[in-house]
Amino acid sequence: MKYLKELIDDCGNEAVKGMACHPLARSGKKRVNLLAIGDVGGTLLTGLKLMGGDVIDTIGISDVNEQVTERYEAEMNQLAYPFDYGALPEVKITAADDLFDCDVFVFCASKAVPAVGEDARDVRMVQFSSNRPIVEHYAAEAVKKRFEGLFAVVSDPVDPLCKAALLQGLRPGQIQGYGLGVMNSRAAYFAKRDSRFVSFLTEGRAFGPHGADLVVANSIEQYDDVLSKELTKLTVEANLKMRELGFKPYIAPALSSGAISILLTIRGEWHYSSTYFGTAKVGAFLGAKNRMKCAEIEVENLLLPDDLYMRIEKAYINLLDII
Repeated sequence: MKYLKELIDDCGNEAVKGMACHPLARSGKKRVNLLAIGDVGGTLLTGLKLMGGDVIDTIGISDVNEQVTERYEAEMNQLAYPFDYGALPEVKITAADDLFDCDVFVFCASKAVPAVGEDARDVRMVQFSSNRPIVEHYAAEAVKKRFEGLFAVVSDPVDPLCKAALLQGLRPGQIQGYGLGVMNSRAAYFAKRDSRFVSFLTEGRAFGPHGADLVVANSIEQYDDVLSKELTKLTVEANLKMRELGFKPYIAPALSSGAISILLTIRGEWHYSSTYFGTAKVGAFLGAKNRMKCAEIEVENLLLPDDLYMRIEKAYINLLDII
């Protein structure tokens, strides 16, 4: 049995300790800016608009297609509760120079999403070579602008793109990757439909990257390696099943991994996202249950069965090999 933090030095937590000026540590509603309003970005924006009135002041949107931003500015601001027209956050078109004038920057840009029907076993890794230069550009811009807020990565592959952003000079505690939320929700989906996995709903956890090396545990205290690996396989392949139906699987990721998880982060509540695990020289972004607490990222430090610990360790090592 080992604790999760024994895997590596928890440098991610150290990176934000004492940062009383961190925007998420301050009281008041936050300014969120979102880059790229495609399928994922548009759905995520809708979620933030409808669910974020308690913690979001404004949502800035930016896209290379000006007609897209004009459309979403109009349509999002035509969503309102009758007789309470200030309950939902205002959506504003944001100029490129003002993208980092915010508390939370959400990166949804993607250059290459494999079309439905293409042979791609792990669609996310197909996107890495195309999306890496984009995230590197915006991370470098964030450093140049002296951005102090949260750099939230939603584009795939989430975890390697977080590392690419880190290498441009952002601090580890500024970056979080939002891909694990939907994997947890997909595991719960299958657990509700098969009684063999029902323990996941009250005792289970998800760890690791948003991809093939995902680790789902049916239970922490009553861990079953065979059942957990079966549930993991169902979860990992859920997006492929959706593509077989002829649809890009972006709705659940945009809402479960994106809007819901980002809002929970802002509220300081437990959620799933990837944070930096490692030293100043060697490390990777790894998904686990965590929360922002007093300007410090608190990762749930569970005592893990050996079989489960080794699965997470393997996922971590594989992430180190990517970048």
